[in-house]
Amino acid sequence: MKKNYTFILSALILLMMGISIAGCRNKVEEAPVVVEDENDTTVVNTTYFMAINDYMTNVIGKQYSQGDVSIPCIMTVAVDESNADDILVWGDFWVYNYQVIGDLLRTVSGGGHPGLMHVRQTGNTFEVTRFEGVEDGSKYMESAKRIFGDKYNDFNRINSDGEKREAIRKDIIAQYVKEHKLPVLRYQDNGWPAINLPKK
Repeated sequence: MKKNYTFILSALILLMMGISIAGCRNKVEEAPVVVEDENDTTVVNTTYFMAINDYMTNVIGKQYSQGDVSIPCIMTVAVDESNADDILVWGDFWVYNYQVIGDLLRTVSGGGHPGLMHVRQTGNTFEVTRFEGVEDGSKYMESAKRIFGDKYNDFNRINSDGEKREAIRKDIIAQYVKEHKLPVLRYQDNGWPAINLPKK
């Protein structure tokens, strides 16, 4: 009889050990280890404005002569966020490439690209999938009215206000300089006097 008790006790101990081991295995599987790559410098666009900035810098900006830095200047006309797969952003999109010379940003190249950005949202990230740009020359008016539609008057008002555009541009440059810790106090377009940046 004693042997039977010993056998039953041993079996119970083994059963309890098995349950404990299984429980530990379950805990390990439910808490996977995430390894981060410290060398990963990929920028994740978490707003559609970030995606447009990225597009202006790395697609449009690279069509111009290169400088040390590229800074977009975006003036939004209208936004339609009703379809996450195709967010529509109408705007007057500019990009400038600059050379850093001491405390001065000197304009190397750049230009304006009014039109319609198509942006896709996937989870919390955004990317530009297509850009419909207003055409140059004799097709400018026709293409602008086609792209902007009933928003054309708003676009024309924004696009023709050079003074406001320069004020926005100056503020954007100042913010860029602060974020990137550049020793820059002024910027200058070719043939024009340097402009002091506001302190941020």
